[in-house]
Amino acid sequence: MRTPLSWLAGRYSLGARSVRLAALGSVTASIAIIVTGGIVRVTGSGLGCTDWPMCTGETLAPTAEMGVHGAIEFGNRLLTGVLCAVVGWVIITARLQEKPMPAVLRGGWAQFWIVVLNAIVGGVTVWMRLSPYIVAAHFLAATLLLTAAVYTWHAAYADPGAGAGAGAGAGAGAGAGAGAGADGAEPGAPGSGARIRALSGALVAATALLVAVGTLATGSGPHAGDSSDVARMPFDWTAVTVVHGVLAGAVLVLAGALLSVLPGDGFGAARRKAVVFVAVLLGQGLVGLVQSLTALPSLLVMIHLLGSALVWTGVLQVHFTVRRACSGDSGPLGDAPLPRARGASTYV
Repeated sequence: MRTPLSWLAGRYSLGARSVRLAALGSVTASIAIIVTGGIVRVTGSGLGCTDWPMCTGETLAPTAEMGVHGAIEFGNRLLTGVLCAVVGWVIITARLQEKPMPAVLRGGWAQFWIVVLNAIVGGVTVWMRLSPYIVAAHFLAATLLLTAAVYTWHAAYADPGAGAGAGAGAGAGAGAGAGAGADGAEPGAPGSGARIRALSGALVAATALLVAVGTLATGSGPHAGDSSDVARMPFDWTAVTVVHGVLAGAVLVLAGALLSVLPGDGFGAARRKAVVFVAVLLGQGLVGLVQSLTALPSLLVMIHLLGSALVWTGVLQVHFTVRRACSGDSGPLGDAPLPRARGASTYV
């Protein structure tokens, strides 16, 4: 059975640049939805619309009597529609490629269903009158969406058939194991592929735990999202914040350890991304320290929320690039394997 997309694919095709721009747009929109959610919370607009999916029991949009809080909350809901359009464009551009990009297409559809999930969790958040646990789940669902968006963005560049010179890279990648050893690293290299992959996975896991504990700090902090009557998590905010800071230090140590074992040959892109990640993490830590010492001003809270999205984006980029480099594949986001001489069994 033919679908509208398959009908279009039989008549039109788009270049790789279109799907890359669409994927980047979905990452940007995913970060924006996280930041605007923070704006809703720090401005106390979480119940600006008192119902869902309608804004009130009778109107879809906020009324003038609901004031700025209704406008802010409704604006955040409208951004979900923009996000749907961007994700739809990712799916369309991936489907209309001359060379199939199945990883990008899977990532696009994953984003679509996560957007649906996030919208439902957002509605439950309103119904539950901003329960801090549901608010935390709403943030984590948005982070899951960002995860799918970053994966799709990486896949749009890393697909062997998507970039110039991809054919040479794919041919060289087929023999990567011959010159790189069974674990993806040069035989005898101080940073073996297995160790690099383990450190990269540990870095992602520690960063995920850091983000999760951050939701506990938020849920027990003063920014409830509406009035002071909204329930808060029964944790000691200072203790949770200290744990959050310790975890940030652990993430920094893991990032430094990963950098120390990444070899220069074949892992240049991964090293560059790791350096950027460390810089973003240090900036995020500075913002977190200042906000905790200055009674959590709203502006710094929003900057810290933006930083959390950038930190998560950064660690995923590091992980995906490391994994690709360990596999010996080539692509615009990674270092292409060295060319192999015709008939030779090793790289030269």
